[in-house]
Amino acid sequence: MNNSPLLQIDRISIGFRASTGQILPVLRDVSLQLSRGQSLGIVGESGSGKSTVVLAAMGFLKHGLQLISGSVSFDGNNMFELSGKELEKLRGGKIALIPQNSGQSLTPSLKIGTQLTEVLKLHTGLSNDQYMDRIIELLGLVRLPDPEAIAKRYPHELSGGQQQRAAIAMALAGDADVLLLDEPTTGLDVTTQAHILELLRDLSIERNMAMAYVSHDLGAIARVCDNVMVMYAGEAILEGSTRQVLTSPFHPYARGLLASIPKLNDPRLPVALDGRPPAPGLAGEGCAFVSRCAIASDRCHREHPEMQATPGGTLRCHHYKDSERISITGTGAQPARAQATDQMSLVLDSLSISYHIPSFFDSLFGAKQEIPNTVDDISVKVTKGETLGLVGESGSGKSTILKTVAGLLPLRSGSVKTGDGKELPPRVEHRESRQLQSIQLIFQNPDESLNPRHTVAQILGQPLGLYFGLRGKEGEARSIEILRRVRLGGHYMDRLPSQLSGGEKQRVAIARAFAANPELVLCDEITSALDVSVQAAVIDLLNELKKEHGTNFIFVSHDLAVVRALSDRVAVLYQGRLCEIGPSDQVYALPSHPYTEVLLGAVLEPDPDVAPKLLAEDVVELSPPARGCPFQRRCPRRLGSVCDNQEPPWQQSEDRHFIRCHIPIEELHGAQVEDAA
Repeated sequence: MNNSPLLQIDRISIGFRASTGQILPVLRDVSLQLSRGQSLGIVGESGSGKSTVVLAAMGFLKHGLQLISGSVSFDGNNMFELSGKELEKLRGGKIALIPQNSGQSLTPSLKIGTQLTEVLKLHTGLSNDQYMDRIIELLGLVRLPDPEAIAKRYPHELSGGQQQRAAIAMALAGDADVLLLDEPTTGLDVTTQAHILELLRDLSIERNMAMAYVSHDLGAIARVCDNVMVMYAGEAILEGSTRQVLTSPFHPYARGLLASIPKLNDPRLPVALDGRPPAPGLAGEGCAFVSRCAIASDRCHREHPEMQATPGGTLRCHHYKDSERISITGTGAQPARAQATDQMSLVLDSLSISYHIPSFFDSLFGAKQEIPNTVDDISVKVTKGETLGLVGESGSGKSTILKTVAGLLPLRSGSVKTGDGKELPPRVEHRESRQLQSIQLIFQNPDESLNPRHTVAQILGQPLGLYFGLRGKEGEARSIEILRRVRLGGHYMDRLPSQLSGGEKQRVAIARAFAANPELVLCDEITSALDVSVQAAVIDLLNELKKEHGTNFIFVSHDLAVVRALSDRVAVLYQGRLCEIGPSDQVYALPSHPYTEVLLGAVLEPDPDVAPKLLAEDVVELSPPARGCPFQRRCPRRLGSVCDNQEPPWQQSEDRHFIRCHIPIEELHGAQVEDAA
């Protein structure tokens, strides 16, 4: 077997020219090798250079960047010396990229089948009459239901998980030898993510592909990667086996990252790394991590550490033998919990929402086609100062509920009321200024809410001027204060969104919401694009705001550990139907709804020896069944006809903890205890 490197990056440095004319590096002397069948995880905080390395592997540099030194070789070809046509043949063919946002690789105006056909025309020798068979084969390979139907759909007609699978199918269409993955499962729910990672593992083995996997999710890295490279401030600072790096790393930065991860079995807050990475060109002469390191010495300030081989892998640290003084499991303080009160902040009363728009003929002839609601009969009361977590797979209605509360989607029936019993107008344009200011929505994708032509100063200045009349120096000072609270600084004020990393853009979106000083913040997957350290800082920030100001949150996330750390109560949704709600500690313990058990079993741990429990089939349901339990088709504990035909009853497990299931509470508890054993 030939184990010679297929992809080789040799001491590459990449930078940009500052206004002073100086070249500031964003990558410094980075090297890596990938052979067939190998998988490498690349981890580190936002701005550490991970995505730049992956794009450089394709011979691509973002606008404004330039190659300073080093080389990139793929299958014997120097990628930065190839012509445009030569690169076009390789990219998307033998070397393929799956980006973080599937929208970056899927054209919204073209059907999935049409887009796959374009890849096949460019990178395969298939004839026209062979394309459809190959498309169906590819869509089946990534386990999409009814491939023929999926091929005829536009991207917006697919869920987030289905879009990402379609993007993977496109990357595989050219029979790639190297697959580059840039946060490919960031926005996916836990079960979809676990199944896609299993798929990627299987495909890499079956096809003998090399993979470079960039991710903030160390659990995902643990599932698919043989080795890990940790990056900081544009440098590789630790390389080793996945088991070594994720269970007992010898570098203080890697240990800090592991301590920043919220724990599913521990409700305490994670510990964020102090400070921020240095800006490009400001790393100094010594170690780039020195200002944040708990074991730094004078030598670390003076002398830049070189990569050296150690029992714990190849690393860049003067005092790696002392790194064990830094805990990788330590967690922080207990989260702020809302006091039990009867005072309401928000009331969702029999909320039903549908995306179905009646046709002209429906209106003309009064046709009454029975269309199932996207979200059906949701009644939830949020008390003053409480954080409610909404969890469930993609398509369960979590974001739909948030957008309806914000006035961005119409109700089919029911109402949204404030704590004083006043009904909010369904449409945002009909709400008063005070109502707009009191409820702020933070989107999962910050590009949906940040004006690309506005600087950060203008973005933050808008709510400060609109709601509080703060402008000029006063507004600027307040904006800088808010930026610092989300781990950014005043030097970001003049930047445009295009000049920010994904994590930095999300922090600006969070800062803008906080600038309005709202009573209720609707958080739609706001930490999914953040690295674990910044995520820990944001969790801590939300906790502080809740403790100091009594701010209410409705927190949507696929990361169940984050939800546990922040939420007083958790509501579990499946296909727009509520199946469990209760205090977070009780929902995460036994007994729980079979669907909740499926979600918790799929959570990824940052340990290659701990595999997820995939209790339900990898099936995407487009709509709930007409009658019976919504979860009947996938339930690992299905009873039979009663689940198929009868709506499950609500049962009370403990105080304020309710489960909607035909299985009696005591039987659920017994079965789950047996499984756990």
